[in-house]
Amino acid sequence: MISKRAIFEGRVQGVGFRYAVKDIAKGFDVIGWAKNLTDGSVEVHINGEREEVEEFLKEIAEESAMAHNIKNMYDSETELLQNVNGFVILG
Repeated sequence: MISKRAIFEGRVQGVGFRYAVKDIAKGFDVIGWAKNLTDGSVEVHINGEREEVEEFLKEIAEESAMAHNIKNMYDSETELLQNVNGFVILG
């Protein structure tokens, strides 16, 4: 099990991006959350098996690149999330 934190930049706030990410999460065995950041980007934090997490992030990038005009995505491994069930939208 791994945990990743990903930052998506572009037109990702006010356009349903977090809800699209939550919908994509339904097709993967991952848990975590998505939230807007004050700089206009969206942070996604997920736990899961490495392959599931990598495929989940790839699917977000492919599904949302055109609709949400993602300019950049940065991700890094981080500590596992605790006390999270399912995939939720924060803030």
